[in-house]
Amino acid sequence: MTQLVLQELPAIEAVPAAAWNALVGDDHPFLRHEFLHALEASGSVSRATGWVPRHLTLWRGEALVGVMPHYHKYHSFGEYVFDWSWADAWERAGGRYYPKGLTAIPYTPAPGPRLALAEGVDTLAARELLATAWEAGELSSWHLLFAPDEEVAAWQAARPGLLARHGVQFQWRDAGYGDFDGFLAAMTSKRRKAIRRERRLVADQGLTLHRLEGAAIDAAALEHFFHCYGLTYRERGRHGYLNLDFFRRLRASMPDSLLLVQARLDDTPVAAALCLQGSRTLYGRYWGSEVVADCLHFEACYYQGVEHCLARGLSTFDPGTQGEHKLSRGFGPRLLTSLHHIADPRLRDAVARFCAEERAHVRAYCAAAEQALPFRSRR
Repeated sequence: MTQLVLQELPAIEAVPAAAWNALVGDDHPFLRHEFLHALEASGSVSRATGWVPRHLTLWRGEALVGVMPHYHKYHSFGEYVFDWSWADAWERAGGRYYPKGLTAIPYTPAPGPRLALAEGVDTLAARELLATAWEAGELSSWHLLFAPDEEVAAWQAARPGLLARHGVQFQWRDAGYGDFDGFLAAMTSKRRKAIRRERRLVADQGLTLHRLEGAAIDAAALEHFFHCYGLTYRERGRHGYLNLDFFRRLRASMPDSLLLVQARLDDTPVAAALCLQGSRTLYGRYWGSEVVADCLHFEACYYQGVEHCLARGLSTFDPGTQGEHKLSRGFGPRLLTSLHHIADPRLRDAVARFCAEERAHVRAYCAAAEQALPFRSRR
């Protein structure tokens, strides 16, 4: 059988979209060629923004048999697994932390596969070959973020020295609810009444919610969404990581993956949340509002997504990172793992101690959060 060959590519456009996407599952829009290309072509990911593409591909002759998004990073913005303290400690000690290697989806803390392999490829051999891209050269470290458990386990088998770090997100999963009333019926009476009250409050303020998909998301709706998205960042004195060109490219290249939840007042759009969807999962990502309205965020970013999943037969809703307030609204904790290769043994030892201590705390928190879910019985 032809030997595997590793190629590091400076741009996603160096790989034909069809060849890349043939290896990617249908439930993970962020790993698709169109999404990664939109990031690069819009300038949201570039040397100027501190994300230098170094995508890793595996070839068998002329056939593409493995793909993994990979970047050289010159800071730690836009990752959501925070290693600023590691970088600061190492540079205070006279080391150089950046550039580092990063396998992740830029600005996207959504769990999903990071390495896609063709059927029949030796997974151990593939990972050992890929590891040569960061185990030598200028990189201080390599970081794998938000990969699924099975991929984490495969990497740990291939490279036992990788350090594991835990985090928690909150996700909704369908337990055979049927519809939104069925979802509420599984909850305690107190929480069921509270959610119905929140939804009434939104309606009582004159707001209506509309879910737009595909071609129904016209240019005006997208531009209004982007205006709202920018407001979210400007409230904190910052600018969004993504520009309008990025979202326009998504609308043009993968419209069927988009869901826009639009809130209107007197038929005028005043708030919006943009989600991406796969074959089984809805991913809530971007949100903003021109108005201050009680419970509107909960309605647009959570309840509309749950209703959409139940209507479309999607089994999981990942509404984004952070937020204990999601627990009381039926979003359960999910333990996530990132992996880290640290080249220098002195820094590696310190990071290993930190991660071991942190893992114990995160596991305890996750167990406590599970007990705080508002369902009448554990599902």
